[in-house]
Amino acid sequence: MAREIRQENPYLTKLLKLIPSEIIAAYLVIVGFIPNEYEQKKLILIVISLALLILIPFYMSRLQNVKRFSQKLLAMVSFVVWLYTLGGVFVEFGVYEAFIGSIILVFWTLLIPLVYKPQ
Repeated sequence: MAREIRQENPYLTKLLKLIPSEIIAAYLVIVGFIPNEYEQKKLILIVISLALLILIPFYMSRLQNVKRFSQKLLAMVSFVVWLYTLGGVFVEFGVYEAFIGSIILVFWTLLIPLVYKPQ
């Protein structure tokens, strides 16, 4: 599926194109390899999270032909929302609350396709 969003795309299509599912899946797989007792876990989670966040616009440009910066930016924010919802590095910093992550995810998922209007 091409990820470039068009005005005529229905809500569900816009939603799917604004969530970097491949990057989220990569994060889940990579983090699954890290043992819980690993003493550098916090550092590894930071590096993985930042590397995947930085990868999103390049991945979308090169492999999915997305040209709009605004769409790439919203996908990056979506990734951060998902990271918070999953816990990850936010747990390590002591700023994670599961119920807040769930609320943010629901509102973000409902609002981004309504707010994002391609030219």
